[in-house]
Amino acid sequence: MTDPETLSVTIVDGYVDEPAHFGVPPYVSTYPRYTAGALVDAGVPRERITYHTIDGLRDEPDRWRDVDEADLLVYLGGMTVPGKYVGGTPAEPDEVRELAWTASGTSLMGGPVKFGVGDANEGATETERQDLDFDFVAKGDAEAAVFDLVESGLEGFNNRMRDVEEVTRWAREGAFVVEQHPNHPDYLIAELETSRGCAYRCSFCTEPLYGNPSFRPPETVVAEVDALSDYGVKHFRLGRQADILAYGGDGEAPNPDALRELYSGIRAVAPDLETLHLDNVNPITVVEWPEQSREGLRIIAEHNTPGDTAAFGLESADPVVQEQNDLNVTADECFEAVRIVNEAAGWRPGDEPRTGPSFGDDAPRRLPKLLPGINLLHGLKGEREETYERNLEFLRRVYDEGYMLRRVNIRQVMAFAGTKMNETGAEIAREHKKLFKQYKRQVREEIDNPMLERVSPPGTVLPDVHLEYHQDGTTFGRQLGTYPLLVGIPGERELGRTIDVAVVDHGFRSVTGVPYPLDLNAASMDELTAIPGVGDRTAGDIVVNRPHESLSAANLETEIDLSRFVTTERTGRAD
Repeated sequence: MTDPETLSVTIVDGYVDEPAHFGVPPYVSTYPRYTAGALVDAGVPRERITYHTIDGLRDEPDRWRDVDEADLLVYLGGMTVPGKYVGGTPAEPDEVRELAWTASGTSLMGGPVKFGVGDANEGATETERQDLDFDFVAKGDAEAAVFDLVESGLEGFNNRMRDVEEVTRWAREGAFVVEQHPNHPDYLIAELETSRGCAYRCSFCTEPLYGNPSFRPPETVVAEVDALSDYGVKHFRLGRQADILAYGGDGEAPNPDALRELYSGIRAVAPDLETLHLDNVNPITVVEWPEQSREGLRIIAEHNTPGDTAAFGLESADPVVQEQNDLNVTADECFEAVRIVNEAAGWRPGDEPRTGPSFGDDAPRRLPKLLPGINLLHGLKGEREETYERNLEFLRRVYDEGYMLRRVNIRQVMAFAGTKMNETGAEIAREHKKLFKQYKRQVREEIDNPMLERVSPPGTVLPDVHLEYHQDGTTFGRQLGTYPLLVGIPGERELGRTIDVAVVDHGFRSVTGVPYPLDLNAASMDELTAIPGVGDRTAGDIVVNRPHESLSAANLETEIDLSRFVTTERTGRAD
């Protein structure tokens, strides 16, 4: 019998991306935290638990020694929705196999990888269940398997799901492991689970494979936030659920009282938090229970931080596709949900609360508190050329009628065993690949660019932009949060720093910004000419005539109010 106190355990985080769970840096998912908590609960000392991300292994090959020498290797990962990632690169199947081959001790694989593995982490693909040469694959919860495996002396386990009491303990006990994440403490956002499962059964989605919705009581989530805060985490997202508005209810109808207890409790134990965002909202909930939903949205907007996004799974505006894939919301219903979220939560700091949507010249220059985002999925059963036009018509309607979307997420289906899409596979997605690319470009040009300018007009201040990488003489960075804006800043600045930025221009899915406030007496020509209305001649005059005592004394003739961007003296950071 292996004594848990003598075990050395290495956890490798290959990252996860599920319909209701995200864990690619700067996000850290629940999986490694709960697994670490389960290990501690089973008797493994904290100091004998090592945590690495897959990027950490790539960057420092010496860390592979921890994989080789561990008595128990736990790999956690899996992508069940395709995406493009900036902060990290998910593990590819060949890398996961190499982990199993390298491990000298017992190896266990868990997470959404149990649903299937494709040739690569991308859309328009089929998947199949594979063990990737691991000794054990957790077909239930990885953390429950780890707990049982350690208790059995590494002999085995019965596949099972953990219960509420267990996850309450493990979430609290495993919070310490975030200190071993490469992004800790400043550039790390913790994904929080409020529930699992879904009341609906869309053809492509893996979330129903977790069963009907089951909710964690508010006090257990709050206790997890409290523990994470003790280990330096200041950024949180309530992302692990199919529908935050349904939290604490019957799985479908909103429960504003539960939301109030959850959000106020989080604010009470983490008063200095810097990000509090969410992810999924089911638009059918907003339409079926509009008044309860409005109250829930108001509660969220009262407690969250600006720039929050409620991802709406419209998936398709085509009624034929909706019917054949058991989608639960029509285009008209989704439009109504967009309207309600805009009105209840689309106001900006500085506005009177509950007075959305807020945009135009008189709107405060901060991001709105909470806006909807639209998910569109292609390659579903019944898809036809008309499907693409119907999706475009829906998006045009939202824009033309004066509402805001934080982002439009367009992707192609992945087919997993256990879902209805497994029967169709990726055949339709592959057939429509050319059409998909043309349509995606059209959405970016016709919708994303003008919508982004409505959401973040010139002069919008983005506090705490983390500088991530350089490209073609530009520094790119993002805030922490749900679907944060990618910001390009002229010049190559020191990476790893955090600065406040004012938006000056817009691309399809990114913005150009300058440091805020920009010092008129120190700004570069590239920074000055990036400001709307400041051309080479005006920028040259600014540089030649330095120093300037004040903005008015500079006597600059521009159509735009330069006070939104520049100052002649250094000031504190944006609130």
